[in-house]
Amino acid sequence: MDNSPTRRFLFPDGLAKVPGYTPVVEVRAGRTVYISGQVPTDEFGRLIGTDDFEAQARQVFENLGRALRAAEMDFSHIVKFGIYLTDMANLAAMRRVRDEFIDAAQPPASTLVQVAALGHPQWLFEVDAVAVAPLDAGA
Repeated sequence: MDNSPTRRFLFPDGLAKVPGYTPVVEVRAGRTVYISGQVPTDEFGRLIGTDDFEAQARQVFENLGRALRAAEMDFSHIVKFGIYLTDMANLAAMRRVRDEFIDAAQPPASTLVQVAALGHPQWLFEVDAVAVAPLDAGA
């Protein structure tokens, strides 16, 4: 029996085709991992990229990669992002960095929110994620 998850990336009629995310991702089977918000800190909790959005974004995605590897997954398993920016002017930079890590041709479903502040006054960016892998992967 094939235990790989069935994932479909859907673009329903009547919804705008906005670049950078898939409106609907369907998962029919698999092992699901929920990753808490990742922030621009190193393993010791030190801020990486003071006043440098791209450095912070790269650290956030590198931390997300570490979390995925702990679950024996990688960025190809992500089906949903929650993206939090303190300044929407950083959206293009966020997408550039994000696209170094994901398959931009088949991006995850995403929610993007501008927030007044994150958990530390110097953090500019945070991402949480949902990832799905085959039942036999890493089990």
